[in-house]
Amino acid sequence: MADLIDSVRTGISDRVELPGMSLMEHLDELRKRLIRSVIALIVGFGIAYYFHVQLFEIVKRPLDNLGIALNFTHPTDILNLYLKTAFVGGTIIASPFILYQLWLFISPGMYSHEKRYVFPFMAATVGLFLSGAYFGLRWVLPGAIKVLVLDFGKGFNHILTVDDYTGFFMAVILGLGICFELPILIFFLSLFGIVDAKFLLKHYRYAILIVFLISAIICPLPDPISMCVFASPMLALYLIGVLVAYFVHPSRRNAKKAKAA
Repeated sequence: MADLIDSVRTGISDRVELPGMSLMEHLDELRKRLIRSVIALIVGFGIAYYFHVQLFEIVKRPLDNLGIALNFTHPTDILNLYLKTAFVGGTIIASPFILYQLWLFISPGMYSHEKRYVFPFMAATVGLFLSGAYFGLRWVLPGAIKVLVLDFGKGFNHILTVDDYTGFFMAVILGLGICFELPILIFFLSLFGIVDAKFLLKHYRYAILIVFLISAIICPLPDPISMCVFASPMLALYLIGVLVAYFVHPSRRNAKKAKAA
């Protein structure tokens, strides 16, 4: 903990030379970015809803492959399904623009040479989220449905409702998509000098513990093997984050500049 506090103090002290903004300027900038992000989200939702039937085909594909039919118990279930699907699809469509607005909000606190990371940041963030979502759609969700419904539910009359399935689907897909953003989190912590590769490697035991705790929470299957399958890509992403931290930490960049000089 002391190492983390010292790293935070160092990261803050390194940036005292940056031009400051008043509280009202920060709030005005935040309001501007939020408004633009909401507009982008509305536009993305409209585009996604136009293709809501095709999106729903993607959502129920794991059930179709297993020959399981969906049922609904309320007249608004199908409409809610289309709206939820379009909202998630719209969020993904608008995410590059929203991430760009986020970058513009935090960029005043960065050095000019750090701002060049904007496009790699956006590409990596969207790519990692889509990779996590695809991992869940391609392997986790079908396996979870097969085990929970066809194996554990063998001998029972299963009635899988639209509302229950969509909630389960969103939890798996969004949960994995967010978990795959771990290198991005480490990137920012390292960029601002809060953590470095040495700190991350020194406390790898805690990282493994946290990863398995998260896997136990979001993993839809009760067996330890499935939890390990969930945890494996996150551990790999943590190691990638360590490599990222090694290259972007201010101390390494400053040492490189001093050597070049």
